[in-house]
Amino acid sequence: MILGTILDLYSLVIVGAVIVSWIELPPNHPVVQLVRALTEPALVPIRRMLPSMGGLDLSPMVLLIGLQFLRRLFML
Repeated sequence: MILGTILDLYSLVIVGAVIVSWIELPPNHPVVQLVRALTEPALVPIRRMLPSMGGLDLSPMVLLIGLQFLRRLFML
């Protein structure tokens, strides 16, 4: 139950990171710094594994799919 809630909250943070990237806030904005501090450690390794997509970053989607997989795996 608690793990599911944590995974759901982290998924919301990832969605927030995507939205923040669309808004293009300055890098020194506190929201940007918080979201990056929470998401970049998980997204950087995924970006290294994914092929270049011409500027399209699919790493948040891969991470969200992975989190949903973990949630289903541990919630059985």
